[in-house]
Amino acid sequence: MRPPFLPAAAAPPPPASTPLALLLLLFCKVLAPLIPGPEDECGTRPLMDEKVTETRIVGGHDAQLGAWPWQISLQAFDFSMGYHHICGGSLINNNTVLTAAHCVMERLDPYFWRVVIAVKNLYRHKPPTVVSRIRSIIMHSNFNRSSLENDIALLRLMSYIPYNDYIQPACLPKASLAVTDENPCYISGWGAIILGGLHKHILQEAQVDIFPLDICNQADWYAGFITQNMVCAGTESGIIGGCQGDSGGPLMCYFPNVTKYYVLGVTSFVSSEGCSTPKRPTVYIGTANYRDWIESHLAINKNNAASISYLFIFLTVEWVALHLVV
Repeated sequence: MRPPFLPAAAAPPPPASTPLALLLLLFCKVLAPLIPGPEDECGTRPLMDEKVTETRIVGGHDAQLGAWPWQISLQAFDFSMGYHHICGGSLINNNTVLTAAHCVMERLDPYFWRVVIAVKNLYRHKPPTVVSRIRSIIMHSNFNRSSLENDIALLRLMSYIPYNDYIQPACLPKASLAVTDENPCYISGWGAIILGGLHKHILQEAQVDIFPLDICNQADWYAGFITQNMVCAGTESGIIGGCQGDSGGPLMCYFPNVTKYYVLGVTSFVSSEGCSTPKRPTVYIGTANYRDWIESHLAINKNNAASISYLFIFLTVEWVALHLVV
């Protein structure tokens, strides 16, 4: 016979399906995002109005917080000064950053590095800023320190970075995209204003022109040094361009037909003559030629995560089945 009431301190027995429901909830919130799925939305700026066309920026200016939601600061630890900005980079999924190989070539131990996301002032971290340590560094195996050919690297993060209005993944082109007057292109970073100078504390942005390879390789420009894997962008006068501290950061162009920004280049180097030299625009590694290399490493990461997730599902089902039978 059932008692007429239950003591106030007691709770009714849980239904038999409670363990399964709880474990499925845990899976959905924690592990499901790691399983390979449809390609995430990318290249959007939720806080910016793309219908407003900016006039050309001379020399760059302060960027708004959230203006470039895939931009990261790559910072190294030094025992005398703590973490400090070294290079830029682009978040390309929830736990991977694209940057330049020369940024990390001298220190491949991920223990010394971290990335800072959704930050405007490098020395003022407050929400929505996110900081993550780095799990591993993948530098292109054919990176050439002399020519800076294949100057590209991937950083796998310790943390799973959720997207919001201030944090979004960058789009990478699957093939070379033709840039016309309809495609405004921009650069961003905390780099110095002059070669050897101090980097900026506030994120800077500037509009740039992309130069054809035959122009950039002219005798009075780079005299044939630029390869098919590189992109030249800036201004012929040299007023606008990257500098030390901008390396690894994005060269991005807006394509109104798909309302997305694509990161067409990774900041690689400037002329040894300086950061503001006529006919010496900043040189970027073209991401289109490295899409297969990038995806091959992302696939390895996803497959490993999926294997762990599927193992968790199997063990969960076995555990629930056993307890329901018992």
